[in-house]
Amino acid sequence: MYVAQGRNFLDNRVDVIPSPSLKDHHATIRYEGLLQKCGADRVFIHYGFDGWHNSSVTEMRREPDGSFACSIPMQGQRECNFCFKDAADNWDNNNGWNWATDIRY
Repeated sequence: MYVAQGRNFLDNRVDVIPSPSLKDHHATIRYEGLLQKCGADRVFIHYGFDGWHNSSVTEMRREPDGSFACSIPMQGQRECNFCFKDAADNWDNNNGWNWATDIRY
């Protein structure tokens, strides 16, 4: 993970803007992982807060560069947990580790 100009690149597949995310504000999560590289036409983000509480699924939008992105309301106290799936229910969960980003006040 590294941070550059308010973006949190969790790895070469996922980044979060802004980073850290602010409680009760939206953060943009961008995905360029396995599902996108395998040609998925639709990608969904499965997310929850503080250990997967209040989880939801939202369809991401395809960006002009081929990545997928969406805006998530940061409603947790400490972190947002997330992973991805495509329309065929194939998952990218970071080899079972999922992803997370900090939430600050």
